[in-house]
Amino acid sequence: MRFVSTSLDGLRLELEAAFAALDNPGAPTRVYACATADMPAAAAYPNCVLRNTTLNILAVSDGSVWRRQDTGAAI
Repeated sequence: MRFVSTSLDGLRLELEAAFAALDNPGAPTRVYACATADMPAAAAYPNCVLRNTTLNILAVSDGSVWRRQDTGAAI
């Protein structure tokens, strides 16, 4: 049974390191990119960012709509 515990401990350490890297990236990270027609529901992603490839802009979900970052208008 020690083998299982050791394997789980290693997995836990790997997961903790991966989450720490997400919380404190040391370099720019990729942003989810999609066309306007493929944008997910803004309500499912409050305070999240995506790149709209149709309009070539960043958009942020305010919890109800995606907002263009160049004008603040809803998409």
